[in-house]
Formats: sequence, C-alpha cells, structure tokens
Amino acid sequence: MNALDKIKEVTESLKGFGIEDAHKESEIILTHALKTDRTVLYRDNPAVTKKNIKDIGEILRRRAKREPLQYILGFVEFHGLKIKVGQGVLIPRPETELLVEETIKRVMSYELRVRNKIGIEVSKLKTQNSRLKILDLCTGSGCLALAIAKRFTDADVYGTDISKGAIRYAKENAELNGIRNVVFLKGSLFEPIKQLVTRHSSLVTFDVIVSNPPYIRSGDILNLQPEINKWEPRNALDGGEDGLSYYRTILSEARRYLMISGVIFLEIGEGQAEEVSVIAMQNGFCNISVIKDYAGIERIVAVRAL
Repeated sequence: MNALDKIKEVTESLKGFGIEDAHKESEIILTHALKTDRTVLYRDNPAVTKKNIKDIGEILRRRAKREPLQYILGFVEFHGLKIKVGQGVLIPRPETELLVEETIKRVMSYELRVRNKIGIEVSKLKTQNSRLKILDLCTGSGCLALAIAKRFTDADVYGTDISKGAIRYAKENAELNGIRNVVFLKGSLFEPIKQLVTRHSSLVTFDVIVSNPPYIRSGDILNLQPEINKWEPRNALDGGEDGLSYYRTILSEARRYLMISGVIFLEIGEGQAEEVSVIAMQNGFCNISVIKDYAGIERIVAVRAL
C-alpha cells in the first residue's frame, strides 16, 4: 500500500471515531509514521511498510478513545517551537500564537516610542537601567514564555504554574528549544514571585505580564469535546462559575508586580471582553484595548498601568 491510499483509509477510520478534521489528522499521522513531510507525501507517494502500518494502528487505537493526537505524538508546533506535551499539561492552541504576536508587536512599538522620546537607543536604555522583565502566569507547557523569550533574547522571562507536572514540561521544553533566558517557578500566579527579591529587598516587578489563564465556566466543561473534558487537566480549564475567577485575581494583584509603564496581555474566552475590561477598570487600569483574532473574535485584552 502507498501513502495516499493509506491516508484515505485512516481518514475513514477517524471519521468513524467522530473526529471533525479527519483528513488533516490523517496527513499528520502519516507524516509522523513515515518520518517525512506533507510535500514528500503527496509528491512521491511513498510505500507504507509493515512497521508503518503497525505504528499507525497503535495511534488509531488510542485516537479511538478520543485521546488528543498531540498527546499521542508527544509534541505540538507552536510559533516555530517544538513543544512537548502529554497528560497533565494543556495543549497549546493556535489562538495563543496571536497572544505571542501581539505581545511582541506592542513591546517593540513601546520600545520605539521610548527611543524616539528620549533620543537614545533602546539597547543603551537597557544598559543604563535594567533588562526587560516579562512574566507569564499559568505558563503550562511554557509555550508562551518560551516564544517570547526566543524573540527577546536579552530579556529575563519568568513563568509560573501551580502544576508540578506543567513546570516539568516547561523546563523540558526550554531545554529542547535551547532557550536559556527563562525561569519556571511552581506556585499559584504571583506566589512564586513573592519569593524573589531584588538586592534592595523589594519585590521583582515586570515590564510585561502575559497570561492565558483558565477561562471556561465550570458548568461548561462537561459539554466540551471529549479530547478536552476527558483528557486535558481540569485545573488548566476551569475558570470558576462565570469563567472570570483568574482575571479577578490577576488584575487585583498585578499592580504590585508591574512597572509604572508596564502592560498586561490576557487571552480571553469568546464573549468575555467586556467583563474582563470592567474588572480591569475596577482595579484602576484605564488604558484598555481589545484585540480580535483572525476569525473576528475578541481574544485579547491589553491593559496598561498608565
């Protein structure tokens, strides 16, 4: 059997399991099993060996139980990084890549404004003061912190998560991608940061705080697709009764850890932009903007201290 015939066969199996994007998954499974890429798959239509068939059969056996394909393969591509994932850690979503892009874009824009206003190069500004400091709350696999750290190699990036397993994955992903300017700390939200003090015995503060916190309403989790509600960690999904618990905590505590001119970027669920913006205003943030994703859904709330 050749690869293209096997793709058709695998696609039908996946459809039988109730998988929505069965054809796309079948391509991923074949490229993984044959250790090739999609271009070669369609151009050369390579032969499928007995070992390939055995490996594909094992993947399908697990997929029939609706185990996420990302857990089965053991990794996911995220913003140019290879991120290791498995049970106990949230699978990075494509929409979170927008959070990375917007954070990078706005930080760069902010640095440019500083340079123009003061009239000196940003690199000199950082030398005279301090390195850019960025904090990722609810870091999970570390994908967000790592993508930002890769872009800002002269920044000090921190990621916190309450899950010991998630922190283990995050550290492995830093090693896997050769990223050295990030530190992962176990603990709830800002708690690990309280343990970090400067040489003047004051709290460490950050230029940028980013977070993709749990934001699904507790009562909605059981209605999610099986790959999510049966396999992904509930503590990485559950945002409380109204889905807003983490935003209340983050925005009520953030000022203690934010530079005077600092900015916060929060990924939000569909329909939460207005409520999260109100929470921000209630905590003294007045410079608030909402960013839509490529589907036109309000996906990010950005707030600045000043």
